[in-house]
Amino acid sequence: MATASFKGNVTGSSHPDRIRMLVLETDQTFESTSERKGTFGDIFHNLFTRAGKEHDPPLEIETAMKFIVEPEGGRIPDVKEVGSIDAVLITGSKYDAHGDDEWILKLVEWIRSAWKEYPHMRFSGVCFGHQVLCRALGSEVSPSPGEEWELSHTQINLTKTGSALFRTKDSHKIHLHQMHMDHVVDAPTSVSSKGLIKDDESVDVWGSSEMIPIQGVYIRERLFTSQGHLGYDEEMVKRHVDARWEKGLIKDEKQVEEAKEKAGFDHDGLLVAAAILRFFHGEDKDIN
Repeated sequence: MATASFKGNVTGSSHPDRIRMLVLETDQTFESTSERKGTFGDIFHNLFTRAGKEHDPPLEIETAMKFIVEPEGGRIPDVKEVGSIDAVLITGSKYDAHGDDEWILKLVEWIRSAWKEYPHMRFSGVCFGHQVLCRALGSEVSPSPGEEWELSHTQINLTKTGSALFRTKDSHKIHLHQMHMDHVVDAPTSVSSKGLIKDDESVDVWGSSEMIPIQGVYIRERLFTSQGHLGYDEEMVKRHVDARWEKGLIKDEKQVEEAKEKAGFDHDGLLVAAAILRFFHGEDKDIN
């Protein structure tokens, strides 16, 4: 049964210990993906539901989903609508997180307002979501050097914080699918966030790849982002790569073929989802 006051597309749960998550959908899935897996909100709900079943004890997710790309008929909710939400997750998008589109600027201000209004609320974002959250907190977001793409199955080297978040024990690396040219240039600070991040709060980068130094940002009890895609599967990677190749956005045919060859490799999306779920549930108080 849905209990969130937010009036959106809600997938409910009556489990006594559950997380109320709002997924802000910043893009629509391709038709082939929609037929198999639904919207990006559906994909994240199902992924976190799976992670919750493996949590000890089991933990369930109640997910509200809201498509917010206003030029395409979406709507960014009023901040006052979401006070009963425990966590917000912002999805990936074909749009540029550093862009000046009216709805993106509105989203940046929404993040800042929600962060200030609801100290209990935790924030996560994937790809575009990671970038726009960092932008709202004062980070620079821009195209990568040389406007190169990071695509498909990619190794991410973990910091001490990353190893603690993902509970990887002796391993100091994970793998996720990538689909981006833009990146976060610098981690946010108390100064860049204009006070939203407190002076005594630690801002940690949890991992880096060969190409991108900031693969995710973590602030205890507030923020946990990922540049890599937790919910992509082989078909989704290939479809997104093909679309960008066909539009001339990716110009290196060899890179396209290599990305598609790696699309079916095993990745750690479920591991990352489980870590974010624990973060949503308040299990990160001992993370250094």
